[in-house]
Amino acid sequence: MKPRPPLPPGPFLVLGLARSGTAIALALREHGHDVTGWDSGSPDNPELAQAAQRLAAAGVEVRLDAPADALAADVPDIATVIKSPGVPQSAPAVVAARQAGRPVLGELELAWRMLPNPFIAVTGTNGKTTTTEWIGHIHRTAGVPVAVAGNVGTAASALVGTIAPDATIACEASSFQLEDAEEFAPEVAVLLNLTPDHLDRHGSFEAYAQAKLRIFAHQGPDDAAVLPDDLQIGPLPGDARRIRFGQSAAATLQLGGGELRWDDSPLLGVAEISLPGEHNRQNAMAAAAACLARGLDPGAVAEGLRTFPGVRHRLELVARRGGVSYVNDSKATNVASTLVALRTYGSGVHLILGGRGKAQDFSPLAPLVAERCAAVYLIGEDAERLEAALRDGGVNVPLRECGELERAVAAAGAAAQRGDVVLLSPACASFDQFADFEARGDRFRELVTEAAGESR
Repeated sequence: MKPRPPLPPGPFLVLGLARSGTAIALALREHGHDVTGWDSGSPDNPELAQAAQRLAAAGVEVRLDAPADALAADVPDIATVIKSPGVPQSAPAVVAARQAGRPVLGELELAWRMLPNPFIAVTGTNGKTTTTEWIGHIHRTAGVPVAVAGNVGTAASALVGTIAPDATIACEASSFQLEDAEEFAPEVAVLLNLTPDHLDRHGSFEAYAQAKLRIFAHQGPDDAAVLPDDLQIGPLPGDARRIRFGQSAAATLQLGGGELRWDDSPLLGVAEISLPGEHNRQNAMAAAAACLARGLDPGAVAEGLRTFPGVRHRLELVARRGGVSYVNDSKATNVASTLVALRTYGSGVHLILGGRGKAQDFSPLAPLVAERCAAVYLIGEDAERLEAALRDGGVNVPLRECGELERAVAAAGAAAQRGDVVLLSPACASFDQFADFEARGDRFRELVTEAAGESR
């Protein structure tokens, strides 16, 4: 494998003690480094308190609920700052570290430096989780060792010291992680798509896109850059060989005549792909191209495309009761993802929408909501903005202010008729009301299950 850059000097300060921050702090401590972990959250938070206990038991100094200005003052005593993805560049300790000339690295960058394994990294606005898990499934189908890391499940740094060096790591790479990438150079880098998202964090679509493109920046000629043939993004950074997927004659993985072809050889029929929808066709093509670029057997790749069961929180059918389908699409944290969900269904959709909007433009939702929704149930802090955008867009279906998910599920379930779909696809982040989109999706599942029990 390609050599990795050395780790920066310790002692280390890890900012943010959610899943990835805790994982990298433990990995560094396991390697004998002095580590301090810091989080602005309260020790009354059960998940944070549990993480703090694990870290303290491993010998990590933990600071919770500490003033940010005090932390910034301590930076001169720290050699390197490790920033969890959720910590913005404007955080006082990050600013102070850079002003003091201290390295500031992201969790994914450091995990990559600590792992000798080949990496397949997947980024894009939508489809990252599905595509990453699909790549893992194809590897397992082919009998090739693999570990999957990302937003759903395992942080990449949690794999340090736990997997064989010949296992491939398939990992999601968010814009938050990639903006902190200094030398990250995966053997295969996949860009699925680009639409506006996280503008509250990045400030503009251009800055967001540049963060995404960093996935290619340090690749060499022996690496592969996988992306759609119709994605217009200008010059691609890095020196990797380009592998395009799509319908053009120049695509290496080509869709045409109802089948997928790899280098002009038949791979499988499009109708054989296990997950429905145009978006999943794109995800399947990206996953296949990434695996074939690494030399996996085409027959195993085709079988993996036929048998992948999908992932939780992404168009997940939770229950079907009284002819009504209840679908958990909590992973839809932006407008583009919710549009994908709406295109999957016909009419009779009871859409649960809302949360923290991340400064998005909600107006593109209006046409499909008007066409396919029986009603919309608004929750979270951006409910009023969503309602205004839908009204201004000419939507005349009922828009019901529910405030909380519990009320929305109850109202949608009461109104839905046989053949309808109750769809949680919020187009917003969950952090106003839930720890993350997984917690929101799990709560939706609980509410649906509870309602089923009460109806017996």
